[in-house]
Amino acid sequence: MELKGKSILIVEDDPNIRNLIKIYLENSGYETYEASDGSEAMDTFLKIDPCFLVVDLMLPSVSGEELTEWIRKEQKSEIPIIMVTAKTAEQDRISGLKAGADDYVTKPFSPAELVARVEAVLRRTAHRCNKISFNGLTLKPFKGEANFSGEKLSLTPHEFRLLYMFMRHSNQVLTREQLLNELYPKQEKAVVDRTIDVHVANLREKLRKVSGKPFITTVRGMGYQFVAY
Repeated sequence: MELKGKSILIVEDDPNIRNLIKIYLENSGYETYEASDGSEAMDTFLKIDPCFLVVDLMLPSVSGEELTEWIRKEQKSEIPIIMVTAKTAEQDRISGLKAGADDYVTKPFSPAELVARVEAVLRRTAHRCNKISFNGLTLKPFKGEANFSGEKLSLTPHEFRLLYMFMRHSNQVLTREQLLNELYPKQEKAVVDRTIDVHVANLREKLRKVSGKPFITTVRGMGYQFVAY
């Protein structure tokens, strides 16, 4: 099951704690966004449509509990949510879970444990987020959409399928044979490696135009690799 490539919104008013969570999540392969209060979190949520939320319970303007209820009731979103708080009373934990949180972590906490909890929740709820995102490049496989920082990418069906395969296997080298098998079922007529080279070259150029990055590199004698910057 693919866990990496998920975008996580961190909502925490303490910049030191927020930055610590950010570092650990990004080192584990996740793309992070930040908000320092509940109101900012609402705006960011609507803008980026994240796959996961790590939210402090006690926030300025709009509390973590109110934010969670807004996401569940008004946005009707099933995005997985972990609540982080200094409150340790059982009733506080129950209130957070009733508001719609999937898990609850009390301060002080181990950042490594928080990452482990994120991955555990994602394993249970991976179906709730049907997109993959790396450094502004986002692909929604079931909608057939791809964009970079909100700018839509115009891809052919083969380019879209290639990009989906690359992003599912980020930082791994994929051979031409693997890519051929993805695009052309074995029952179809044989195609040469050069066909894949053309598709990859066209895809890479489109990515470069919108992002300034090729994202896909050639690994001499082996194949291609999608680099999650």
